[in-house]
Amino acid sequence: MTLDCRLYLITPPALPDLAGFGRQLAQALEGGDVAALQIRLKDVPDDVIRAAVDALAPIAQARDVAVILNDRPDLAARLPVDGVHVGQSDMAYRDARKLMGERMVGVTCHDSRHLAMEAAEAGADYVAFGAFFPTTTKDAPTTAEPEILTIWQETMETPCVAIGGITAANAAGLATAGADFLAVSAGVWGHPDGPAAAVAALNAAIAEGLSARA
Repeated sequence: MTLDCRLYLITPPALPDLAGFGRQLAQALEGGDVAALQIRLKDVPDDVIRAAVDALAPIAQARDVAVILNDRPDLAARLPVDGVHVGQSDMAYRDARKLMGERMVGVTCHDSRHLAMEAAEAGADYVAFGAFFPTTTKDAPTTAEPEILTIWQETMETPCVAIGGITAANAAGLATAGADFLAVSAGVWGHPDGPAAAVAALNAAIAEGLSARA
């Protein structure tokens, strides 16, 4: 938490070429500051998730980037990851915490301060709000407004993550509004100039946004 707002990368929804993506990830992390990498692979066998963690966690952790597994506290507890992220339809926070112990547990809270306050008061390490912009990476059931970040920042100490359709072109306003982390997937892996350029551009946008914070 040394910076006011940092980048939180999320893998693409499928990784058919794990070695190739590992190279992309290394390039991305050379592009600038990144706080965390979430490995998010839906509806795949456990051994596919294990293989992804085995390949990607060393690349990230060697650069002091935390590795978060999405959805699967039962599996995360047995793997060399730094934490887990759970959605509202996944395992309950308290059960995830029992499995994860001192490791990080983050919680999706959509556009609801009520859900976020419940998670924060229960001990979540961060709460995630979104989607702030249209996204093709996953189905987003809710749309969040930047104001929720500002209100959260003014009233709560638990860090908040902004997610959903974030790119270098629209990131600055979320940093200004009060996001502690910006979660980005397609905005990095689909960037026309490559992942390193995307991370550099996102960090520049974050810096611009922070300079405008009241």
